Amino acid sequence: MTKVGGAAADYLDERVSLGSLLKKNLRKVFPDHWSFLLGEIALYSFVILLLSGVFLTFFFKPSTAEVVYNGSYVPLRGIKMSEAYASTLEISFDVRAGLLMRQIHHWAALFFVAAMTVHMLRVFFTGAFRKPRELNWVIGVTLLILGVVEGFAGYSLPDDLLSGTGLRIASGIILSIPIIGTYVHFLTFGGEFPGHDFIPRLYTVHVLLIPGIILALITAHLILLVYQKHTQYPGPGRRNDNVVGQPLLPVYMAKAGGFFFVVFGVTALLGAIAQINPIWSYGPYTPTQITAGSQPDWYMGWLEGLLRIMPAWEFVLFGYTFSMNVFVPGVVAFCGFIILLALYPFIEAWVTGDKREHHILDRPRNQATRTAIGVAGVTWYGLAWLAGGNDVSINAITWFMRIAIFAGPVLAFIITKRICLGLQRRDREKVLHGRETGIIKRLPHGEFIEVHEPISAEERYLLTQHEVPKPLELGPEYDENGVRWSNGRMSRFRAALSRWYFADRVEKPTAEEFKAIESGHGHH
Repeated sequence: MTKVGGAAADYLDERVSLGSLLKKNLRKVFPDHWSFLLGEIALYSFVILLLSGVFLTFFFKPSTAEVVYNGSYVPLRGIKMSEAYASTLEISFDVRAGLLMRQIHHWAALFFVAAMTVHMLRVFFTGAFRKPRELNWVIGVTLLILGVVEGFAGYSLPDDLLSGTGLRIASGIILSIPIIGTYVHFLTFGGEFPGHDFIPRLYTVHVLLIPGIILALITAHLILLVYQKHTQYPGPGRRNDNVVGQPLLPVYMAKAGGFFFVVFGVTALLGAIAQINPIWSYGPYTPTQITAGSQPDWYMGWLEGLLRIMPAWEFVLFGYTFSMNVFVPGVVAFCGFIILLALYPFIEAWVTGDKREHHILDRPRNQATRTAIGVAGVTWYGLAWLAGGNDVSINAITWFMRIAIFAGPVLAFIITKRICLGLQRRDREKVLHGRETGIIKRLPHGEFIEVHEPISAEERYLLTQHEVPKPLELGPEYDENGVRWSNGRMSRFRAALSRWYFADRVEKPTAEEFKAIESGHGHH
């Protein structure tokens, strides 16, 4: 067997030169930190989605043809429904392990989007999106949006009353697009809502188009990750030109393999004991009915919240009805948020003027403005998500959310930036005066002081390794020939943004202060 394996390896190496390629990449070093596992959870969840999805495709019938249900679920026997809904009931009650696979598939979808979301937050707050990884950030944002769309398509396929309600909202959002909304709607649904072509089309998109794009983008994401090398957290011996960690084979591969089974085990456990999307409780979709207290999956909650708090703003112009109460939250806010998220690395690089490559991650406290922007964005998203829970439309809650959606992010920005600057000052004091011990000492002249102990050289390096950037300097308004620069206004605007971005920065201890530490005068 060993000879056969060796012969096979030699055969492939002689024809495709795998030996040198594998030797180089299988020993590639990856840093070891728990936060890097967030991306792996997303990857493993996608693998589980593919495996469970293949099983479900054997039994699901993507058709809106009307049938009379005579399956195992007695309360729905004799009721007319679509083949899509009937086949989903069959999977749930008549196919062996069908319900388990359905629930594993749904839980894996939730984990997939959640892991990508938290992973993107980690990348944002640590500055891992900076050069040369801007393209990977854009790929990540695209994957996140595709994951949301794929999840929405997945729970819309069964054609139950809950999914039909969600599709009706999507139909309204499409129709709200000025001028072209009707044409886009008819092209999407094949006619008036709900139509007979949409479920088959959505099925093709769900099982073929979007998974194919996601798989291609994940491949590109991983290739760029390997080519550009992995980022790492600051620490002794870690520089922009090296990676400190463990080799891909065997250490990292063993850990990754074990972690895959952990993710799969948790997903399977939830699929077995935690009920999710019980479509038999909702019944088949009927356009004249709606599910009381209907809620989408969590990742669509923020869009529903924006729709709920938007005032009833509608007007007619040149014979066209402009439904701003649906178009603004459903299209403008949604697309604007995604575009701003995708462009942020380029915006920050332009404002700061930082064009260097970065492989060492930032501590969020050391980038106070970026961290405050991120928390403001999370606050905005969270408030919109909470507003989606106002099912009965209580007027006081609606008005509170309308105000909070604007005031909340501003307050979050101010508070977060103050906290970050306070943490920077505390780190500076710790470097200069050491760690507080809780021991109170009385000096000969009667003063009481707390005894501090020096911190280790490793901790001191961690607290002082970061750079303290300065705002961009505004160049001369006129060139050497006395001609005014054509982009003078833009330069002044950029300089103003840079001053705002780096305002209230905390300087690191100076060389003189470090000398005082070394001479024994920095601690008491």
